[in-house]
Amino acid sequence: MIIDAKNQVLGRFATVAAKKALQGEDVIVVNCEKAVITGKKSVVLAKYKLLMEAGQPTKGPFIRRRPDMFVRRAIRGMLPRKRARGRDAFKRIKCFIDVPADIDAKKIETVKGADISGVATRKYVSVAEICRLIGGK
Repeated sequence: MIIDAKNQVLGRFATVAAKKALQGEDVIVVNCEKAVITGKKSVVLAKYKLLMEAGQPTKGPFIRRRPDMFVRRAIRGMLPRKRARGRDAFKRIKCFIDVPADIDAKKIETVKGADISGVATRKYVSVAEICRLIGGK
């Protein structure tokens, strides 16, 4: 299954990706930098800045600064990663910033109900913007 994350709410399509991976299906997520997180920009950014300052540099929590790794980490949170089933499912998930050339010709799907236009609030922040403001490129 290939999921296009463009204008999709991160948590909503991540649950679908986690379920498909647990069922044994290979999941590829493209356009990760264009996924969005709902909420006021200042509140969302304050949350991630606080997480960056908390803890110790060697022990975590580790916040990924690349959009593809940020999305993959969000999906990991929805898997039972401490069990073999969850670890195997996590290995089946691949995330990309853009659409790779070898995937371009294949059928790319969007998750129904995860589009930002279906959400009542108009306040959201893109994953690329979050990553850039916490230190990514």
